[in-house]
Amino acid sequence: MRCVSLGAVGAAVVLAGITVAGPATGDASAARTPAKKSGKVASVHGAGRIAYVYSPHDDIRFTIDAEAAPFTRRMPGLPLPGLPTDAKGTVTIRHYSPAHHVTGWSKARVDCLVTGGGTATLTAVVEESNVGTKGKRIGLSIQQGRGAGPDRLGFGWDIVNFEPRAKDKKDLESPTGTCMAPAPFAPVVKGAFTVQHQELPPLPSKRG
Repeated sequence: MRCVSLGAVGAAVVLAGITVAGPATGDASAARTPAKKSGKVASVHGAGRIAYVYSPHDDIRFTIDAEAAPFTRRMPGLPLPGLPTDAKGTVTIRHYSPAHHVTGWSKARVDCLVTGGGTATLTAVVEESNVGTKGKRIGLSIQQGRGAGPDRLGFGWDIVNFEPRAKDKKDLESPTGTCMAPAPFAPVVKGAFTVQHQELPPLPSKRG
């Protein structure tokens, strides 16, 4: 989650605080979590190991359980009781670097989720970590392959979320806003994710 230079990308993801907990095994069809039958709640569920081109030998895994919870996070100055993209759930990340014999992990609480077909973006705030990222908001994107190719996942650190105009190293990384994430650039090579799409809900009445 800290930005690092591409010259250090071998251990970048670990040192940046990237990755997932728990093994994700089996092919996508076997591991995919069934979508909720009601179809009324946008969600992302699943676990998977990704292939990351800049750390090809590392074991990088994500576990995601996120569901929409519209208008449940009241914000100062906002006339509504929250946002239509409010969400709940957890993200767990684990990244093992065999070259450095180091495992970085983070557990985060989901605060935003938005879906579009088989694609979703979500953000979560880190609550526990062994890489010093507690309190940071992280952004993730997920694309369910739906038979047209592998599932894919993107994360908002390491190669994105830089501020090119920064004059100081401490300002190089931009804050991550709710539901902000890059395109899902990394293929899932083990495990799978299920994206349940749901249209945005209507705004609540002023009495809400």
